[in-house]
Parts: sequence; C-alpha cells; structure tokens
Amino acid sequence: MHGLVIKNTGSWYTVKTDEGPVVESKIKGNFRLKGIRSTNPVAVGDGVEIAVNPEGTAFITAIDERRNYIIRKSQNLSKQSHILAANVDSAFLLVTVAHPQTSTTFIDRFLASAEAYSVPVTLLFNKTDLLDPDEKRYQAMMVNLYETVGYACHEIVAETGQGVDSLLPLLHNRVTLLSGNSGVGKSTLINRLVPGLNLRTQEISDAHDTGMHTTTFSEMIALPGGGYVIDTPGIKGFGTFDMEPEEITSYFREIFEFSKKCRFSNCTHTHEPGCAVLQAVEDHYIAASRYQSYLSMLDDKDGSKYREAY
Repeated sequence: MHGLVIKNTGSWYTVKTDEGPVVESKIKGNFRLKGIRSTNPVAVGDGVEIAVNPEGTAFITAIDERRNYIIRKSQNLSKQSHILAANVDSAFLLVTVAHPQTSTTFIDRFLASAEAYSVPVTLLFNKTDLLDPDEKRYQAMMVNLYETVGYACHEIVAETGQGVDSLLPLLHNRVTLLSGNSGVGKSTLINRLVPGLNLRTQEISDAHDTGMHTTTFSEMIALPGGGYVIDTPGIKGFGTFDMEPEEITSYFREIFEFSKKCRFSNCTHTHEPGCAVLQAVEDHYIAASRYQSYLSMLDDKDGSKYREAY
C-alpha cells in the first residue's frame, strides 16, 4: 500500500494512504537510506510503501525517490544529518529582527542549503509591529540585501494577520516547508493560515529574548485553499551537511557570479591574488555579512562540527 508521510513523532510515522485512511507506521528493522547517514531516514513529505499489520498499524518497507529535501547537520551527531522535510515545492524562512533576533549567518546557511537541494526560499520578516525606529531601519537594510541577491521578502505580523494575505497565492496547491528559529512565530502564522487549528504558541523568554520550543515534531498541515504547509520544530542553529568546499561558492548567488571573474579557476576567495570576490567585498558589491557566512561554512569543513550559535 502506498501513502504520504504527514507526521513524524520520532519512532512513529503517520502515513496518509492513497486510498484515504491514515495509518500509524514504524520503520521495519534497521532501515537506512542508501548514501545518506540520517537520524531520520524517513521524513515528512516522503512517499512510502507500507505493509499493514493485523492490528491496524504498519511497517514502512520502501521510500519513493525524492525530488528534493532540506537537510541540516544533526545537533548531537556531527557525522549524521537531520532531514527537515522531503519533496517540497518551496520553503518559507520566518525570521525576526528582534524578539528574538535571527542572525544573518543562520539565514545564509538555510538559504545555501536550500540552493544545494533546489528548493526556492521566500523570507518572511515577522513581528514588524514590535520594532523600534532603529530596528525598522535595520530590517529595511536586510530586506534590501536579500531582495538584491534575488530572494523574495515579505514583512508580516502573524499575530494580527498583517501582510499574511500576500502569502496565500504562494501557498496555493503547493507543499511549503516553514522553518525558523524558536520563537519567531511559526505556530502563530500557521494558526492564521488555518483557522480553527489552534496550534499551541508560547511567549518568548523575557530574560533572554529567545524562543522556546512549542513544536516538537514535523507535520504536514492541509491548507483550506489546497496545498500543505510543513510545520517544523524551531531550530537554534543550522549546521550545514555534506557540502564540499568547492561547492559552497555556488550556493551564494552573488559570490558565484563574481567568482566567474577570478584569476584562478580553483579560487577559494579567501586570499588569492586576482580574486574578484574579495574585490567585490571590498567594493561593497557583496555584503560583508554574506561573505562572513560563506567563510563560516568553509570553516565547517575544517572543524567538522555543529556550531549552535549560528
């Protein structure tokens, strides 16, 4: 029997079968995906084959070939990955300039990983109503930066619904991954998009201005107008996985464009003479924050460890 994985709670996977019924399923034996060392070999969004047991549960026996997926380094196992979702049409990255602050390094790492797996990303700047004048100016600079690079940006207030209607055409009949740090308002946004769902939300910590986890598992949620949004647990950091140093350049759009003009074809854009990327950073054609994110990902390959601060 074939179906779609719509929820993952760790050991159990909820599979919506092609015939309609929902079946709680487990992985049979030591199930592993060929070529991918993952803490979750089956992910939300996967098409799977299941064998139903007499008691009504099932074993997952096979996984369909994936169109794409979003992957990050596992927090606890540096040599393994964690797949956030599979077979997505696009991703929304929800960020906040304040309450809590989303770092540009986190944003850039997510964008680079999405580029690596051919997932289009839209940036959603939430809680714009809480910003003071300086924070509003900083957000305007960030929006300008990412729009210049080529990413669509929307400024919204999920709590009140301001700007949310502009997202509906982007979600219609599509599978969209929603990700971001803890506390940026993912559950609040989904509650706004799906009236009556009432996902649990939680105030951010006043002491540290950081978010606390309210979603503990990934889930595909059907949208009223057609399509799905995939709710994922809030993540503090985004450790990149399975990227070779020479590949990272191509995941930063503007760096890749300038790299074509470098003197050496194997330029790392760190110290070489005649490096067009270094010159573009100096001339402010490439933002210093984006270049620092690029360097941090190169450093990942040297240190081979997950850095939670990102």
